[in-house]
Amino acid sequence: MSAVQSFIARQGELCRTFDERFIREPFRLDGNAHFIEEFAPRHLPAGAVVYDIGGGKQPLIPAAKKRALGLKVIGLDIDRQELARAPSGAYDQVICADIQTYRGVGDADMVICQAVLEHVRSQRAAMEGVFSALKPGGLAVVWIPCRNACYARMNLALPESLKTRILFTVFPKAEEAQGFPAYYDCCTPRQFRALIAEHQGLIVDERYYFRSWYFSFFLPIYVLWRLWVQMFHFVAGEEACESFSLAFRKNSAP
Repeated sequence: MSAVQSFIARQGELCRTFDERFIREPFRLDGNAHFIEEFAPRHLPAGAVVYDIGGGKQPLIPAAKKRALGLKVIGLDIDRQELARAPSGAYDQVICADIQTYRGVGDADMVICQAVLEHVRSQRAAMEGVFSALKPGGLAVVWIPCRNACYARMNLALPESLKTRILFTVFPKAEEAQGFPAYYDCCTPRQFRALIAEHQGLIVDERYYFRSWYFSFFLPIYVLWRLWVQMFHFVAGEEACESFSLAFRKNSAP
């Protein structure tokens, strides 16, 4: 490990210690981890047809769990090479398509979108794709980084080549799963709930998160960011979140 990476690792440890000592528990929850380990699994029905949209080489449901629950998992991703790199047995079928233009046949009991919808230019077009895949009464579970977060605003402001260089220098492991262009179209709780309402969808579960690790490379910056999040939340409530999870059903009425 280089001296720079050793320094960043130590700063990360100090940031975790700061959170444990000074930040209330609801604000310490890691949104992506919570979605993967708890939020999505608690909605997963046995014997279901599940579309994992944008999972690519990292499907949310492990092959062993897929077999145990008797699931049929369909991987839908814009990149065929990403789908080909998925673990053996993870998908029963793959579809190479852009969710913004894809229109399904309404056969999904459940649709999963984890950290993919911030990468689409048109959220309305993507939601058309999501709802077209669902059966009437089918459930979608999504995890979305919030457009209002500081890292999202920086992501939108910086040139793509510069921000990916910074990200991969500070967090080398991110190169395996991150670095795709992000647009954050309608990626706030209020905007996304409005999109669901446009499709007569019914929200059945929601969780808002106020923690991310983008500023954990240097404790003073991290502390300032943490103070900002607390103040922003006091003023704006859930709109100040770093990311959020939603579960919503497609209207079962004809």
